[in-house]
Amino acid sequence: MFSKTLISTVLAAVFFGTANAYSGQATYFEPGLGACGAYSQPTDLIVALSPSEYVGGAHCYQHIGVNYNGNFVDATVVDECPGCASGSIDLSPSAFEQLAPLSAGRLYGVSWNYE
Repeated sequence: MFSKTLISTVLAAVFFGTANAYSGQATYFEPGLGACGAYSQPTDLIVALSPSEYVGGAHCYQHIGVNYNGNFVDATVVDECPGCASGSIDLSPSAFEQLAPLSAGRLYGVSWNYE
């Protein structure tokens, strides 16, 4: 039999989206005018989503939590990454550096979810 705590935890995870984790690769880009309509700087903690997650701007200005190799960054969706595969993301230089040095170029096995 399931406990009330376990059931509550599972329902909260589904309701708040923590059960919907994505995974893929992360790269970085030089921000400017994003597809959401705002200008961003390299120092902003921002992200561009693949077309399948960007969904025509449905997630503009939403935050995502990104995890890689024990590091974490909270980034705001401001752009679309047309060249990104489903689950992959493109981060600003500052957001990327929260996870790894820019010299890494591409990170494999990044996981993220909407916050």
